[in-house]
Amino acid sequence: MELLDLTLREGEQRSGYSYSTKQKITVAENLSELGIEYIQLGFPIADSQTKEVCDALDITAKTTGIARAIQRDIDAAIDAGVDVIDLFAPTSDLQRSHILGVEKEELLSRIETSLDYAHETGCEVHFSAMDGFRTETDFLNEVIERVNADYITIADTVGSQTPTMVEKTLTGLTTDLSQIGIHFHNDLGLATANALAASNCGVGKIDVSVAGVGERAGNTALEEFVIAQSREANSTELSVDKGQLIPALESILDILDEDIAPQKPILGKGVFEHESGLHTAAMLDTPATFEPFDPADFGGQRHLLFGSSTGRGAAKKLLERANRDPIDDRIEILLSELDSQNEDLHLEEAVALAKDIR
Repeated sequence: MELLDLTLREGEQRSGYSYSTKQKITVAENLSELGIEYIQLGFPIADSQTKEVCDALDITAKTTGIARAIQRDIDAAIDAGVDVIDLFAPTSDLQRSHILGVEKEELLSRIETSLDYAHETGCEVHFSAMDGFRTETDFLNEVIERVNADYITIADTVGSQTPTMVEKTLTGLTTDLSQIGIHFHNDLGLATANALAASNCGVGKIDVSVAGVGERAGNTALEEFVIAQSREANSTELSVDKGQLIPALESILDILDEDIAPQKPILGKGVFEHESGLHTAAMLDTPATFEPFDPADFGGQRHLLFGSSTGRGAAKKLLERANRDPIDDRIEILLSELDSQNEDLHLEEAVALAKDIR
């Protein structure tokens, strides 16, 4: 299964956000080094920056640019120098009628004509069914049957789907799902869950973004999908360098000046911090007691914190690590010392404090 990263395109679709050419070049290089197969740079007809980025890049990953199913958009993508032209058109009755105002057959004709023209350029060609998950199954199958593309991506454009709905749509398709890509938005907080459901159905490509960065509520978070998918019983092989995942994405967020909430799954500063007395006491012996996975497997690091919340069990184990006999008096003194600190101590600092207890 392959991954397409949307960070640079979807991130800029948020109000008030833009990335410099230098930022985009550096991020694209980092994503490629991490093992991402496709990197979506932008919408070439709407910006000149995509060409500047493409001209500067020499990476393994394929660069993609989105284009409406019209000739001038395709020409702009070619001029920009992207490796992949990703054509899109609305396929649901709601969006087809209100955005384009055309009947189904005319839409299909436009798509086929545009795809033929795109193929003549020699580029790899993808097609995205905008609002595809709200498209009636029979028509979606007809679109897929008539579309000649390396990947056909079904988009949950408004973020309305659930895993059950995703599975129902995908199992209702009559094509080989390895040709199908998926694109989810996180409006219901289900983008990663939906991507996992699609992965388990056997799709060939998943659209993701770093920390879920994207318009409205964002998209499927790259780090969430990679780690959650690796825990599935029948996980599909990904080319991502898992051992560098967390530090690589933290670096990308720094490059893009993106702020992440402390409790953001995987990448939030507080996610691998443990302070509760019960938690730290158990984790000093067996970290897995209060962790879903070892963050070190993905390049991360846990932080056990000790302070006013520390209990007797944890204090006893700190003294043992400091080679001090954990008698009751020492435990009480250590707890008092921890409570008096201006801020919580990390494990090494807490052990050093325990060594000084007489």
